[in-house]
Amino acid sequence: MDYKKIVKKYKKEVVSNLQKWIQINSIYDESTVSKTCPFGKGVSSALEFIAVEAEKHGFEVDRCDGYCTEIVYGKGDIIGIYAHADVVPVSGTWKHDPFSGTIDEGKMYGRGTSDDKGPAMAAFYALCSLKDNDLIKGYQVRLVIGGNEERGSTCLEYYFNNLHKPYPKYGFTPDGEFPLIYGEKGISNYSVRWEVPFVKYIKEIKGGVVANSVIDEAYALLNTNRKLKVVAAQYFNATGCNYEIENYQEGVYKLKVFGKAAHGSTPNNGINAGLALLRFLSIYYKDDLLDVVPKYYLDGQGRALGLYFETELLHNSTYNVGLIDYKDGVLNYTVNFRYPENVNPLEVINNLNSLNIGKHTLLSESKPLLMDPKSDMVKALLDVYQTETGDYETPMMTIGGGTYAKESKNTLAFGSHFPNRDDRIHDSNETIHIDDLIDSMSIYAHAIDRLGKLCD
Repeated sequence: MDYKKIVKKYKKEVVSNLQKWIQINSIYDESTVSKTCPFGKGVSSALEFIAVEAEKHGFEVDRCDGYCTEIVYGKGDIIGIYAHADVVPVSGTWKHDPFSGTIDEGKMYGRGTSDDKGPAMAAFYALCSLKDNDLIKGYQVRLVIGGNEERGSTCLEYYFNNLHKPYPKYGFTPDGEFPLIYGEKGISNYSVRWEVPFVKYIKEIKGGVVANSVIDEAYALLNTNRKLKVVAAQYFNATGCNYEIENYQEGVYKLKVFGKAAHGSTPNNGINAGLALLRFLSIYYKDDLLDVVPKYYLDGQGRALGLYFETELLHNSTYNVGLIDYKDGVLNYTVNFRYPENVNPLEVINNLNSLNIGKHTLLSESKPLLMDPKSDMVKALLDVYQTETGDYETPMMTIGGGTYAKESKNTLAFGSHFPNRDDRIHDSNETIHIDDLIDSMSIYAHAIDRLGKLCD
């Protein structure tokens, strides 16, 4: 079957409809949340857009109480495809309006072009191409477009647990990377509360925005300025951090430290401003307690904690201190912990509490996902990618991040980010290459057909 040929007729339509979809601002909007719009009007409008398009193409559609749009065709064992229409907030400077879908030099610009409206649209038209050529026989396809992946995936939780929709025999999400992702580390956040009155000169310490990002900015309010500028210059010039000192109010100085942001799954790719600040203060005030958290967490992998883990497939553990707050003798911090398949996070918490460096509390747990790389589904999808692209060099992978695949069963992440592309996902100037959009249509058509044959 020439899958590139059967998707070709949809090229103009997929580009046009993706532009229209991008023009719908589908950021979560608490101010417009209602019973019929559980994630706000923008997300609901985006889910309705794809529902209407699916009905035009003759699919059975379930709007799932506003949580998802489910597009169904065929009878038999289920091939599940899980994508999402919600997007992250806009920040930074953009070359083109982030809700315009502007095409410039072969790329479409806009929030959601790569994550995940573009891949979702490619999967939809892949399904159209199979249906219109009467190639879906002996199995059923359910393409589910969710509305809350960026804020915790309550959309698919509702879909499976409240609506009791069936899990697929085989499934994939076009919300990852090619060739495919067959394993994802477990992800947990834990908080620490440590009653430790640091030297009386420190009024406040604060850093970080979210647990799963390396702290790129942190500050301390200090009641002393004795040689502060001299010691700060000596220390920070050697760390790669920039800093500022200002008069905050009478008798109080604000020391602000700037590090380098990175994803919580790769803390060693960043420079943690919060940990750098604590270490500096320990040197400045000659107080070893201030250096306890940096001492244990700067390595980013748990070796200093005595809680380093590693397996052959999911590799090593990571620990990212993403939030730090100190006031009135209490230090609170939150750690984003990622781990391979042989780790029980509750046991890790118990071991951490035995160190007597505060009370550790597990906040959340997302279990590891690991499929046998030699399984029929993994081998089939890898072969589909290689056949359609001619790329036999790029290996399939495991990752420290988490994808939509964890919300289902028998599901993995399969594209649509191509190797060596910078689509600036979650960043300003997010794009999708039009060629990639079209190529992913043929890959997904082939993948659905191939998984359907596995059902037989």
